[in-house]
Amino acid sequence: MILPGLIYFIVFKYFPMGGLIIAFQDYQPYLGIADSPWVGFKHFVRLFTDPTFFMLFKNTLILFAMNLVFFFPLPIILALMLNEVRNKWFKQTVQTMIYLPHFMSWVIIVSITYVFLNVDGGVINETLSALGFKKISFLTSPDWLRPMYIGQIIWKELGWSTIIYLAAITVVDTQLYEAAEMDGAGRWRKTWHITLPAIRSVIIILLILKIGSTLDLGFEHMFLLLNSLNREVAEIFDTYIYTAGLKNGQLSFSTTIGLFKGLVGLILVMLSNKLAKKFGEDGVY
Repeated sequence: MILPGLIYFIVFKYFPMGGLIIAFQDYQPYLGIADSPWVGFKHFVRLFTDPTFFMLFKNTLILFAMNLVFFFPLPIILALMLNEVRNKWFKQTVQTMIYLPHFMSWVIIVSITYVFLNVDGGVINETLSALGFKKISFLTSPDWLRPMYIGQIIWKELGWSTIIYLAAITVVDTQLYEAAEMDGAGRWRKTWHITLPAIRSVIIILLILKIGSTLDLGFEHMFLLLNSLNREVAEIFDTYIYTAGLKNGQLSFSTTIGLFKGLVGLILVMLSNKLAKKFGEDGVY
């Protein structure tokens, strides 16, 4: 059962790591990796001295922090709420409805958002106009980009992210709840003193993995929201790699950015895992 996943990681994750060598070269496709000139840390110096780097770093960190603060706790809260629902039919219906957006691509999610928020004919702006308010340019305004980005993530991934927590809750010994009831504990106390401690290790592991993706927010979602008017707050490392590497042909430079992201993620995972073990948790490894 492990074999398909193992093959996937070998072919698409480990094997391509051999190409990271071009981050230290002026790679030319017609020369290949073997014959392209070696330039050492030239591209790293360019990356860290380019004023664009600080914009990318700031935008990426702000979006990650918003993701961590506003999105990460919500699946835990939703799982705890669903666990308290006693009506099986209602619970399954709610779960199905909140899972569905996960199976839609970011193109569909952003397109639906466009229909609602577009200035010309958008449902929200037409409603605002009918009520006598001024229309808001949600899609091009730098002030609205980040809230819109986080809102779309919550809408798409909230339900799906609860699955792991719900699975962890199902293995909690029911005798603990029964004993707590005999001692007079209500639902809130049972949740706080039994359910949350039982899934704490799962929360810590997912938090460590989340921290490891600090600079890896994903390309497709932000690329669909990015335009010339909100670029100052929307441009992140993932979209810049596409611009530098595929559109401008700077393959070595874009590989340098990708290598930098990977190293930062590795260091953060190791540090957060060590910190978790210091506080008595199991960690990832």
